Amino acid sequence: MAESERRLSLHIPWATLLKVILAVAFVAVLVRIWYIVTLILIAIIVAVGLQPAVGRLERRQWPRSAAASLVVFLMAGAIVVFFALTWQSINGQAQDLSQHLQSIEQQIADRLPTPVAMVLQRSTGLNTSMIASYAVTLGRSVLGAIAAFVLASILVLYLLIEARETYRWLRGFVPSELRPRFDRTASEARDVASAYIVANFVTSVLAGLYTFTWLAVLGVPAALVLAVLAFVCDFIPILGFFIACAPAMVMAATTSATLSLAMIPIYGGYHFLENYFIGPKIYGGRLRLSNVAILVAFAIGAELGGVVGALLAMPIAATYPTIEKLWLRDQLGDDVVAEHEAVRRRAS
Repeated sequence: MAESERRLSLHIPWATLLKVILAVAFVAVLVRIWYIVTLILIAIIVAVGLQPAVGRLERRQWPRSAAASLVVFLMAGAIVVFFALTWQSINGQAQDLSQHLQSIEQQIADRLPTPVAMVLQRSTGLNTSMIASYAVTLGRSVLGAIAAFVLASILVLYLLIEARETYRWLRGFVPSELRPRFDRTASEARDVASAYIVANFVTSVLAGLYTFTWLAVLGVPAALVLAVLAFVCDFIPILGFFIACAPAMVMAATTSATLSLAMIPIYGGYHFLENYFIGPKIYGGRLRLSNVAILVAFAIGAELGGVVGALLAMPIAATYPTIEKLWLRDQLGDDVVAEHEAVRRRAS
């Protein structure tokens, strides 16, 4: 009887409860400000990518603030000028693209059985309130994108100007015996981020030019819009090819089925050239990631932070070999680290 009445008591110190509460509060705050955190990460990666240009100007006796301002101004100005010069063409071709897609949708609906077509029409029909809601949402998205672009540019500028002071401030939190490893990690992470920014931009520009040339020569409608889409999608590793190719096939199909099928080898040709010739030359082995690692990092980043999180996951994942070599060697063992390094070298 006494045995059955025995109760289990659990004693949790107040200090442990306080730590749990603080951890939950930290996660809750992080979720609320995730947009700002993502924007800061983007600004840091872009600033690291622009640092070599600022350094070259400094070596020519430019003040750091003036060098950083010039580099950021040229970057932001190039983006603004591009959209200012091409906006009218992009807008017109986007409307043509929308009309073509609506025409294709109508043709498909006409060939469906009447009951199925009626159900689809009810489920996809737009009314005036829905159109107004979409217009408001689109307007907010455009304003949000402009605000994010301006804020990111300002963050990049101040990160470039105060890079050394910011790094020293962060380094102060590291114990003195770990600072050499911290410095080496930061140096290699900087090289990875710089390679990522430069290489992605170059390959994306080449993808846009390659796509526009082929589409314009073959007479595919909305060639400029599709080229801009190829430029943007090329930032997405592996999957970007499929995302950009599908709309091109749809638009080419409005001209002929043969032209639509021709988009596969055209887009596939650049995908092959970038993966096996252009990319290795530009990256120079600094981003040694297998396709499996790329897809896993992309999926995790997309789940945590959407498209932006997926793109940020790549340079973060590429720094793992450095972290493994400098910080995890004692836990993993020399044999594991050496074997992983040998595999990465063979893959690169």
